[in-house]
Amino acid sequence: MDLLLNANSAGEKFTVMIIAILLFVAVMTIILFAVDRPRNVPGWLAAIAFAGPALLLLIFGLVRPALITIYQAFFDRTGENFVGTDNLAQIFATPDLRQVIYNTFAWTILTPLVATFLGLLYAVLVDKTRFEAVAKALIFLPMAISMVGASIIWRFVYDYRADIGDNTQIGLANQVLVWLGFEPYQFLLQQPWNTVFLIIVFIWIQTGFAMTVLSAAIKAIPDDITEAAKLDGVSGVQLFRFVTVPAIRPALIVVLTTLAIGSLKVFDIVRTMTGGQFGTSIVANEFYTQAFRQGDQGLGAALALILFILVVPIVAYNVRQQRISEEVR
Repeated sequence: MDLLLNANSAGEKFTVMIIAILLFVAVMTIILFAVDRPRNVPGWLAAIAFAGPALLLLIFGLVRPALITIYQAFFDRTGENFVGTDNLAQIFATPDLRQVIYNTFAWTILTPLVATFLGLLYAVLVDKTRFEAVAKALIFLPMAISMVGASIIWRFVYDYRADIGDNTQIGLANQVLVWLGFEPYQFLLQQPWNTVFLIIVFIWIQTGFAMTVLSAAIKAIPDDITEAAKLDGVSGVQLFRFVTVPAIRPALIVVLTTLAIGSLKVFDIVRTMTGGQFGTSIVANEFYTQAFRQGDQGLGAALALILFILVVPIVAYNVRQQRISEEVR
């Protein structure tokens, strides 16, 4: 690793890359050789050979940084003086930081509910239609765009120009407002709606994910169940409510929890479109700002700790529901 960091020229970097590839090939060769000779190698040794590298990466790449962050959350900005829970108290006592928490809750609640609803509605409407593949490709297309790319696109959509004499707007949204006879609106500046307009960008991206997962779950419903329900006189709405939704409940939970966790970790959209200004910052953006831009390691770690506390219940709920689904099966 040190050799890779200290490599300056292109030739040195290429040499280091070749060495890394050869080391990887050597390790995999040893592992496969051990597995192919079960009589000479104990089973526990083969298990360690396979799981060991992943566990080491997990410990040094996730567990160790998490413990260090928790430790730093109880120290001051320099990381030298113990301050206890002062950083956490500061977060909830400062109006701007409280607004960060409120915005994060708004993201976590609105994004999963709206994106899942739109994805489910779209999956049901286009299911078994003639142009199903094309319709799904169109709604899934934003998933192929990076968060930064999508943010730049929507920043142009929301663009506002106040100094144009003929009231012609560059931003699509404001130009539509002008065509309809309304005044242009500063979408990214007016609180609290600017946060909602940022959430719309994430919903636009993630609706395709929700649609894809839920569409696959709908197609997995046995035809005899839906046909039996139709023979019993169940209407379309009742079929959706009492047959489709219960049948795809595990997929719904996966989509909701995945989007909730994703919304907690959103950084790119806020950073690219507003930089966290105008009351739009969220926890993921704020702990970066405090730790790396303001130099307050303690407060940044405390914000990261809050983010971790918010994620854990969602993950625990997801695991519990998955176990219940497996028991039912």
